[in-house]
Amino acid sequence: MRVTKHEHACLRLDSEGKTLLIDPGSFTLPLDDLNDLVGVVLTHEHPDHWTPAQLDAILSQAPGVPVFGPEGVVAAASGYDVTKVDVGDELEVGPFRMRFFGGTHSVIHESIPVIDNLGVLVNDDFYYPGDSYAVPEGIEVGLLAAPVGAPWLKIGEAIDYVLAVKPRRAFGTHDMTLSRVGLAMHRDRLKWATEQNGGEFLELEPGQSADL
Repeated sequence: MRVTKHEHACLRLDSEGKTLLIDPGSFTLPLDDLNDLVGVVLTHEHPDHWTPAQLDAILSQAPGVPVFGPEGVVAAASGYDVTKVDVGDELEVGPFRMRFFGGTHSVIHESIPVIDNLGVLVNDDFYYPGDSYAVPEGIEVGLLAAPVGAPWLKIGEAIDYVLAVKPRRAFGTHDMTLSRVGLAMHRDRLKWATEQNGGEFLELEPGQSADL
């Protein structure tokens, strides 16, 4: 399986000639080459993780492709056919086996409502928590997409999160709100955290990939 990082929080997974997309949002450039798309996962309803424009463009290339998300996404994307998934659910689309974790978005501020959010584990090897620090308990994560910059993120908590997951490899995601200087600084912190348990940190830029 190949995991490709796109801008901000968008991730593309390819395996056996099929594609799974996760969180194509407002900070992500238009995506192409989606003829073999078998599923789209939206971890939560915020526009940096999905927009009608992005979803329309995706569905124009892959009509009828199933879209999955928590209850909050189902409500926010009411004009689309979104299949609701919950914590603990397991499902398969093409060669991708998915398990869902977490349940809630990390707190941004007490004045902002906390919404649904799901982390997704794919093929028992790749994990992405969406906008949360949800740990997939009992799972040896081969590759972690670790949020590195966000209104809800404190870098010390992000460090603790990587230390808790103990991935064999990790890379930073959710990063378009950072300057290049800030991104480099935060990557260095997550690199340190990954290496504490013998892992390797990858500095993936948009369009770059890691194989599992």
